[in-house]
Amino acid sequence: MTNGWKTMKLGDVCSFLNRGVSPKYIEEGGILVLNQRCVRDHQVSFDAARRHDAKAKKVSSERRLQAGDVLVNSTGTGTLGRVAQLRADPPEPTTVDSHVTIVRPTPGMFFQEFFGYMLRDIEDELKESGEGCGGQTELGRSLLAEKFQVRFPESLSEQKQIVCVLDETLEGIAKACSDVVRNFQNARALFESHLQSVFTQRGKTWVEKPLSELCDIKHGFAFKSEFFTDSGDYILLTPGNFYESGGYRDRGEKQKYYCGEIPDGFILSEGDMLVAMTEQAAGLLGSPILIPESGRFLHNQRLGLVTKKPGVPWTNEFFFHVFNTQAVRKEIHDTASGVKVRHTSPTKIGDVVVAFPTNLSEQKRIVSNLASLSGETQRLESIYQQKLAALEALKKSLLNEAFTGKL
Repeated sequence: MTNGWKTMKLGDVCSFLNRGVSPKYIEEGGILVLNQRCVRDHQVSFDAARRHDAKAKKVSSERRLQAGDVLVNSTGTGTLGRVAQLRADPPEPTTVDSHVTIVRPTPGMFFQEFFGYMLRDIEDELKESGEGCGGQTELGRSLLAEKFQVRFPESLSEQKQIVCVLDETLEGIAKACSDVVRNFQNARALFESHLQSVFTQRGKTWVEKPLSELCDIKHGFAFKSEFFTDSGDYILLTPGNFYESGGYRDRGEKQKYYCGEIPDGFILSEGDMLVAMTEQAAGLLGSPILIPESGRFLHNQRLGLVTKKPGVPWTNEFFFHVFNTQAVRKEIHDTASGVKVRHTSPTKIGDVVVAFPTNLSEQKRIVSNLASLSGETQRLESIYQQKLAALEALKKSLLNEAFTGKL
């Protein structure tokens, strides 16, 4: 360890380390209560905060947030371990709910912002140290206090110097990340613009008809959850496999498989087209995918299998793009039912009027042109993702150097 630096248990450098309250929610009044959605990307956001009735359930002064507090998400897969510091006092009396831990430094021991960076340095360890299984994974108070060690220089002036370097450098990295994201968005917008122009600048062979005259849409099967597995021969598709912009995606560790009996007619073939009937996430309703491989994918409920009617000039590849047009997706969304989660039906989708060329060769030509542009967009996306990964690695390397005394 570098001279003048110490290593201590996290619990030994905190004046308060505990979770928040189990809120009694109200619409107005009371005090603000932050939840796990408020802790993201090392920032504390008040946008998703709710209000707690402090008269029904008192909030102790210790659990009222103040500048310098670090919030640690302490339950759940995917959220557990995320860290963010309040660099200023909240705009009004505020606490956190019981899924978030308040980590408050011992007064006089740390330069305020250094303490926040110090917790960020162990964030990966926090994320990997939950106890329990599934959605019940937790970071208990005693685990936080006793398991995790932190490194820091005793000199407050040295802590301040480190913060100045980290602030300036990470700000530059954040700008670079923003530029990368903007460049990708511009590339994606170019493809979307071309896609929309295809369906607004129509040729002489184009006609308009409701989808009910062109295709049938069949609901999937309600496969029993007791046969869901983490691996297997059959992939169980869900709306989580759909991109907002259309297309199939592998869910990685979240992918569902099925090992039970499969009814006839629910194993999909390569090139089959499905449409999302439930808006599991914003923008997904009506999103289409084309099945990439025969015999592996199952047609699950909440997904509609789209099949053309006899004699209709239809290719799945072309109508995949039809479903991705802004006008069609908007009409599917607007006619859906539900408030928190919107749902549609084959009948409602069938009422949507679409434009298409009756000439199959023209459909194929349009598909070929769009595939070329989409391929270039995907190539750029891959490059941008590599750049973002490199910038993220640079941030972690910088923090590691800062907390091993090499900065």
